[in-house]
Amino acid sequence: MDEHDWLARRFEGHRTHLRAVAYRMLGSLSEADDAVQEAWLRLSRSDSGDVDNLGGWLTTVVGRICLDMLRSRKSRPEEPVGAQLPDPIIGREGGIDPEHQALLADSVGLALLVVLDTLDPAERLAFVLHDMFALPFDEIAPIVGRSSAATRQLASRARRRLHGSPTVPDADLSRQRAVVDAFFAAARGGDFDALVSVLDPDVILRAEGGAAPVGTSRFVRGAATIASQALMFRTAGEGGELRPALVNGAAGMVVTKDGVPTTVFAFTVVDGRIAAIDILADPDRLAALDFEPLG
Repeated sequence: MDEHDWLARRFEGHRTHLRAVAYRMLGSLSEADDAVQEAWLRLSRSDSGDVDNLGGWLTTVVGRICLDMLRSRKSRPEEPVGAQLPDPIIGREGGIDPEHQALLADSVGLALLVVLDTLDPAERLAFVLHDMFALPFDEIAPIVGRSSAATRQLASRARRRLHGSPTVPDADLSRQRAVVDAFFAAARGGDFDALVSVLDPDVILRAEGGAAPVGTSRFVRGAATIASQALMFRTAGEGGELRPALVNGAAGMVVTKDGVPTTVFAFTVVDGRIAAIDILADPDRLAALDFEPLG
């Protein structure tokens, strides 16, 4: 085995971890893969003999690449109207692909990624690398070009932004499913009171695609307001099938027509009520996702 092959095998041992870091940083599976590939190119061009901790070195490299990508994303004047939902990870109920499981460790729900998208890029980097991957602030500081103390403050500000947001679902998956099923049953029956009963009073709904122009998202808040839009959910399965699924490890629903996913519903169930609903119905984005068979 020559040196290049040996280095490639060592890199492959870290790929899953690096992809998990990049997905939390970017919320995009394709961009996460691009960041990991760029990290490999930088490693292959470097003098790896001087690297004592390859895993730590690669994590900081991926972090720096993702930070640059986030800053570039924020500066684009052609950004579409409205926030773009992160890429969901779809799996079958009763099990999840091992590769997906690695991406979803630490309960990285879709709602958490949505809130992470509101952070300043440097705040997001400090929070993700320290709070999710236990990287010391001394190692994060050079990436953001700040002191260790200032980097600690970045992570602290990120935590304050996340505090109180409905981002961590109830641990009991069967309870989550019961609440989601009750929501759809009430929606199909047009039962306004039953809908309100399973919704948190401050529930948030975010929707991208569907009836809205492609590239835009809709934002609705409040149980009564969302319950009043029950017709949208009541007709969600017309001409297709409602299939229970795991969406980022939480109970969700996928609408398929002729076996092709047309809408993904992600739910965040907190204290037995739905605190957040994220809907992705953009056909181009759905076509690019990797769906496990849901039958």
